[in-house]
Amino acid sequence: MATMTDPPAEGFRLSQLLYDTRYRSATIQVVAFFLVMAGLVWLVNNVVINLSAAGKDFDFAFLNSRAGYDINQRLIEYSNDSTHRRAAYVGILNTLLVAFLGCITATILGVIAGVLRLSKNWIVGRLMTVYVEGFRNIPLLLWIIVIFAIMTESMPQPRDFRGEDAEASMILGESVAVTNRGIYIPNLVFTRSLGGNEVDAETGAAIASASFADLALLVAVIVAGFFASGYIGRRATATQERTGVRPPGVFWMRAGAIILPAVIVLVALGATLDYPQLQGFNFSGGIHLRNSLIALWFALSLYTGAFIAEIVRAGILSVSKGQTEASSALGMRPSWTMNLVILPQAMRVIIPPLISQFLNLTKNSSLALAVGYMDVRSTLGGITINQTGRELEGMLLLGGFYLLTSLIISLFMNIYNNSVALKER
Repeated sequence: MATMTDPPAEGFRLSQLLYDTRYRSATIQVVAFFLVMAGLVWLVNNVVINLSAAGKDFDFAFLNSRAGYDINQRLIEYSNDSTHRRAAYVGILNTLLVAFLGCITATILGVIAGVLRLSKNWIVGRLMTVYVEGFRNIPLLLWIIVIFAIMTESMPQPRDFRGEDAEASMILGESVAVTNRGIYIPNLVFTRSLGGNEVDAETGAAIASASFADLALLVAVIVAGFFASGYIGRRATATQERTGVRPPGVFWMRAGAIILPAVIVLVALGATLDYPQLQGFNFSGGIHLRNSLIALWFALSLYTGAFIAEIVRAGILSVSKGQTEASSALGMRPSWTMNLVILPQAMRVIIPPLISQFLNLTKNSSLALAVGYMDVRSTLGGITINQTGRELEGMLLLGGFYLLTSLIISLFMNIYNNSVALKER
C-alpha cells in the first residue's frame, strides 16, 4: 500500500535574501538603512574634522553668554544683559505669536472668501476672485513691505492726536490709537495678580502687565470651558438621537460654560483695562503693536487666506449637490444648509491641505527680517550667530525649532482630522 509523505523542507540559503520575494523587501530596507547611517556618520565626521581644522569645536555654551542687544517687541522680560538663551526664547515666542494670530485670521478669511466665491451674486463672486488671484500670485515679501509702508507713511503721527483741533482721534471709545508707530490697544491688568502685579490705587495707572500665571490660569479656564461646552453639546445630541427632541437651552448652557468661569476668574483677580494715553511725544500705557508685527500678521493672513479660500471652495464643490437639494426639500434655510450639511462633510476634504497651509504660514514668518520684527530667525538665527560665530549650532537649533513646531501642528490637526473622518461600521 502506497503512502503520501510531505517533501523534505528545504534549508535556508543566503541567495533567498535576493531571489525569494519573502525576504527581498526586508533585505533592501536593511541595506538602505545601513547606507543612510553610513552617510550620516561620514557627514558628522567630516563636519568635526572641518571644525577642528578651523579651530572650532561643537558647543552650545554660547547660549549662556550675554546677548548684548535689544529686542523691541517681546512677550517676556528681557534686556541686553540677558543671555542668548533668553533672546532665543523671546524670538521663539514672537514667532509663535505671529503664527498663532496668522493661522486664526487666515482661516477666518479663507472660509469666508471660499464660501462667498461660490455666491450667486456676480459682484460678490468676482470680488472674492480678485482677492484670491491678487494675493496668491504676488510674492508674500512684497505684501509685507507694502503693508509696512502703508502703516508707516499713511497713518497719523502721535502728535496729531494732541489738542482740541487734533487732526486724528482714537477709535472704539477713545481706547485704540492707530499711528505711524503702530497700534496702541488697552492692556489687561489685575489688582490681585498671582504674580504680584498691581494697579496704583491713587492714579489708577498700571504698574505692570498681567503675569504669566494670570494668563495661564485664564487660558486654562477658557480651554476647560470649551471642553465642557463640547461635552454639553454631545450629551444634547445623544438625547436628541434617542428621543427625537433636543433639550432646551443648550446654546445658553454651552455659552455659559465658556463665559461664566472666565468672568469669575477675571473678577477674582480684579481685572481692569489700562488704556493708552498720549504723554509727551508718544503714547504710554496699553499694549503697543508695532508696525512690523502688524505688517507681518496682516500679510501672512491675507496671503495664506487666499490659498485657504481655494481649499474651502474645492471642499464645498466636492459635496454632492443632492445634499443641498435634500436640505432644501426639508425646508432648511441656505445658511443652515451650509453650516449643518455642507461644511461638516467638506471638512474631510479641507483639513489635509489646510495642515500644509498652516505649516507654510509658520515657516513664512521667517520673512519678518524684512521689516525688523524680531522673531527667532532674527534673534537666534541672526544676531546671535553673528555675535558668537556659532553658525552650525545656531542653524541646528533653528531648524530643530521649526521642525518641532511643524510636527506639533501636524499632530493636533491630524487628531482633529481623524475626529471628523468617516467611521466604518
